[in-house]
Amino acid sequence: MPLGTLDRAPPPFFKQGPSALSKLMVCSALALFLMVADARFRITQPLRAAIAAVLYPAQWLAMRPVVALRSAGSYFADLGQAQSSEAAARRQLVEQAQRALQVEQLTQENARLRDLLALRERSPVAGMAAEVLYDAADPYTRKVIIDKGLAQGVAAGSPVIDANGVLGQVTRVHPLVSEVTLVTDREQAIPVLNTRTGARGIAYGEPAPHGAGGLELRYMAANADVQSGDLLTTSGVDGVYPPGLPVARVDRVERRPDSAFARIACHPQAGVEGARHVMVLQPLGAQQMPPRPAPEDATPAQKRGARR
Repeated sequence: MPLGTLDRAPPPFFKQGPSALSKLMVCSALALFLMVADARFRITQPLRAAIAAVLYPAQWLAMRPVVALRSAGSYFADLGQAQSSEAAARRQLVEQAQRALQVEQLTQENARLRDLLALRERSPVAGMAAEVLYDAADPYTRKVIIDKGLAQGVAAGSPVIDANGVLGQVTRVHPLVSEVTLVTDREQAIPVLNTRTGARGIAYGEPAPHGAGGLELRYMAANADVQSGDLLTTSGVDGVYPPGLPVARVDRVERRPDSAFARIACHPQAGVEGARHVMVLQPLGAQQMPPRPAPEDATPAQKRGARR
């Protein structure tokens, strides 16, 4: 058989086709073209939406065990928290019920004692609800503006309280709004009573440069019986604030040997920074205070006038 008649081409089984480099260049160019076309013309957005719609059931089924485990963990965590909250609420309810019973008993005893001693009854203090609109523009004072004014019967000097204690005092009244000076203002002073010892004092506002500030119980002797945690309430001797309203709680007491007075820092009970809804009380006024006794050297006519 002549050699020229032999087919020298490789069998089809060993044919390689394009080289690997050529395939890489073609695929890279195609990928670059698709990326540019997708970025400019969004040509693959419908395809992606269709694939996502087809694969969603499979994804949903695959996520069920994970969601079930998370739900079970959240359920047990919420259950434990709910049980703890319920136990705390039950304890608080029992304590409040005990206090309510004690308050009712003390009220009855107080009424009997007042009848026995022929003491006058304390007049109830009227009040109206108000809402805090905004803080005063002066950054060097601690004042807020409420939505009640002369049209609603607000009077200058009226005490303002929130759910926790004394918030401040009305210092300026306009036709529809009023200005309330907070207890932490440096110009504010409140006669207070230490509920533990019964000692009276005066609490002055101590505004902080970058915060709500507090109060300072001034002119208390260095050896005065004042401790951290003592509750200070209004004493009622000023004729403005009704007695018994919480004002502040003692934070720390500093007794220095070089001073005859102790430095007593207090934290206000009312929400001086976040109060929204408040109650404006009517000041006690002279009509609710007992008349002043006549001087010893007064004539009988003057004494009769003083009694009137």
